[in-house]
Amino acid sequence: MYLPPQFKAKERSQALDIMRAHPLASLISVDDAGLPFISHLPLHVEERGDALVLFGHCAKANPHWHYLHARPQAVVTFMGPQAYMSPQVYPDLVRVPTWNYLAVHCTVQATLRDDAQAKDQLLKQLIGDHDPTYVAQWRALAPDYQQKMLSVITAFELQVLDLQCKVKLNQHRPESHVRMHEIYAAGNAQERALADWMVRLGFNLPAPVLPA
Repeated sequence: MYLPPQFKAKERSQALDIMRAHPLASLISVDDAGLPFISHLPLHVEERGDALVLFGHCAKANPHWHYLHARPQAVVTFMGPQAYMSPQVYPDLVRVPTWNYLAVHCTVQATLRDDAQAKDQLLKQLIGDHDPTYVAQWRALAPDYQQKMLSVITAFELQVLDLQCKVKLNQHRPESHVRMHEIYAAGNAQERALADWMVRLGFNLPAPVLPA
């Protein structure tokens, strides 16, 4: 992606936090006609030393796994919080609006996993990420029902070959930061998340006023 240096994340931990907080990724492959084919699916993120692996699955009815088998290299994107930014954040009027956002792009190498044990492990990882209380219910389901559910999906491991993380928060326009933070901090959930990231990234903002 287009990644000006002022918007490039300085730490991999920032990318990992975005991926884990916003796990519904876009998996992008090339189909048999040479066009992009995109599936939107939750991915589990796992660190293995310096390596990074993403785990996911799709329905067997979804042709995406065929494309991964034929062309294992793909792209995965994660979109973090995003919001409009009005030019009212500037001290003068000769400005234009823009859109702020956090995004992660990964180039990956896919390995398909169709054995029941690997698929069961993947499901438990995703359950652990999003609904830990469901683990006992899954384990209590009849084995034949579990096998039926596992038989209609294909799992995959996505080894991350390259990672880009963009944190676009108007870093190069410091005259906008105080007003921008005020607006975002009083806004909706996505805007408040961007305000929190401004603090995390060390923007020069006034200290919060604590109640007396």
